[in-house]
Amino acid sequence: MVFMGDRATLLETGRFVQRHARNAADEIIEAVEAVDAAVDTTAETDADTENETETESEARHRRAAERGDLASMSALGALLLRRGDLDGAEPFLRGATAEGDRAAANNLGVLLHQRGYADEAAGWWRVAAVAGSAPAAHALGRHHRERGDEPAAEYWLRQAAEQGHALGAYALADLLEHRSDVGAERWLRAAAEQGHREAAYRLAVTLERRATDPGRGPHETGRGPHDNGRGPHDTGSRLRAPGGAGGAGAAPPAGAGPGGVTDPAPPKGELTEAEQWFRQAAARGHRRAALHLGAILEKRGDLKEAGRWYLSSAKEGEAKAACALGFLLRDAGDQESAAVWWLRAAQDGDGNAANALGALHAARGEQQTAERWYRAAMDAGDVNGAYNLGLLCAAQDRIPQAEQWYRRAAYAGHREAANALAVLLLQAGDANGAEPWFSKAAEAGSVDAAFNLGILHAGRDDDRTALVWYERAAAAGHTEAALQVGIAALRDGDERTAERHLRCAAGGGSAEAAFRLATVLDARRPEPGPAVLGAPRDEKTECEEWYERAAQQGHRRAQVRVGMLAAGRGDLAEADRWYREAAEAGSRNGAFNLGLLLAREGSEREAALWWTRAARAGHGRAALRLALLAARRGELTEGRHWCARAVELGPAEVAERAARLSEALHQELTA
Repeated sequence: MVFMGDRATLLETGRFVQRHARNAADEIIEAVEAVDAAVDTTAETDADTENETETESEARHRRAAERGDLASMSALGALLLRRGDLDGAEPFLRGATAEGDRAAANNLGVLLHQRGYADEAAGWWRVAAVAGSAPAAHALGRHHRERGDEPAAEYWLRQAAEQGHALGAYALADLLEHRSDVGAERWLRAAAEQGHREAAYRLAVTLERRATDPGRGPHETGRGPHDNGRGPHDTGSRLRAPGGAGGAGAAPPAGAGPGGVTDPAPPKGELTEAEQWFRQAAARGHRRAALHLGAILEKRGDLKEAGRWYLSSAKEGEAKAACALGFLLRDAGDQESAAVWWLRAAQDGDGNAANALGALHAARGEQQTAERWYRAAMDAGDVNGAYNLGLLCAAQDRIPQAEQWYRRAAYAGHREAANALAVLLLQAGDANGAEPWFSKAAEAGSVDAAFNLGILHAGRDDDRTALVWYERAAAAGHTEAALQVGIAALRDGDERTAERHLRCAAGGGSAEAAFRLATVLDARRPEPGPAVLGAPRDEKTECEEWYERAAQQGHRRAQVRVGMLAAGRGDLAEADRWYREAAEAGSRNGAFNLGLLLAREGSEREAALWWTRAARAGHGRAALRLALLAARRGELTEGRHWCARAVELGPAEVAERAARLSEALHQELTA
């Protein structure tokens, strides 16, 4: 529309497309004030005038105009101009303009501009603007700006804005913002307060940007299509690789930095005001404002209302809103409806939605369809598409193709693709080729890459450099990196630093960290006093709670320790449960302790089975117990066999006892 800075209604030649003429007229045609007062209304009542149709109004003004009534000539010209009847409007507007009618002069300028006579139009706008027409001043200001005469443009736009003309205020704000003039916000606010929806939207964006980060652009609503799906990995021994099978994508979490480090909370006042302006613009049909409002509400947890605004925006053709609506539906468990909106967004060129469709089909095992959507995302300019193609190929063991896509995404600046590429290169034995990509990814903020650099340097026995990278990853919330820093601190005797990092890692779900934290706390516990008959049972200590957390995650040493603590409290059933769970998972200590527990309860035969399992796994004390059992039963040769095994396995005191027992059995055999 002509004088709002949108030239979409102009042909390349500069002429208006005819079907938009009425919209253009609605914006800049100047209304004729008190026109009925100058019209002959002898046979009409006020009620008749108020209730008349447009046809009746036109006929009435036409009769009065033919009698030479100036106001009706101007009003009839404006009415015909709004309708797009330029030939019919022109004589009436020229007639009224010749008689000095200000509104007619402005509207004649509109008509001429629509015919393509921009300079002649500007002449009439100048006449009307000098006479005090705010719409004409606005139109004249737009005319000068289009021709690059910014001083003249600012002069006339300011004239319009200062008269309370919303379009003039918006156009002035746009001009000032282009020059980075701080006065732009004042005029945006003035236009927004008069109901200008684009001004309300841009004011909201300005307030939000300033509140969140002066260096960051407007509020972004895009989310990654899916989590990375990373699985657990051994402490300090395995590289942090990209997501698992199924083509999981890489999308940085919105509102958080690497490893979940969030930005400081912005000022609430400006964000609240920004939301109000987004809401006002959205209520007036601004689809991008509706998108932003939906994102704000979603972040707050108001998912139902967020969905309504996303839906409103999506129906107006906003692809990002359709994509966001798809994620809301997916999170609510309605994948089919989510796919419908993602499809709509992807077909409109939204790469994020195409990635989401790719992930959906990959999860269903439809690899070819997934690949097609990932390619569509890539074609839409979304670098995640190439990364996801790499993940898809890697999941199918198509390593050369995976490397190709990772490399493409990495060169485009995708940090997780750079990390994934480095992992592939390292697995292929090219450590020198991997290191620069790990470094590039880590410097770009990839927490996994920083952790992997730590592993790389640790493998070279460069513990100091490894610790630097572990600390960097740990500071960003990387669980396994925090564990490695904690282990290093324990090794150096810095128990306070160790505890801090072990707590972070344990809180992040690391079973090993929970176990090590428990051992640190356990070492501080005072020695238990003698048991008192009938005394109340002590509450579980913090160290026991951490042992249990690790045990519940399958940590075998923690399971054994929890069993020991339970046995110490006299809770033999609980001890049996944990010893048995550890033993069945392959813990020789668990098997040995379970045997002791069973033997005390008289189940010596079952105890022997668990001791046998423990002894075969290398447990010296279990071998000595089996030797004693055999000696008691008179199975002297069997006893000597287990004595020999106990001597072999140790420790020293066990070996010494086993040697004495073996000698005694030998003497009995030869007696």
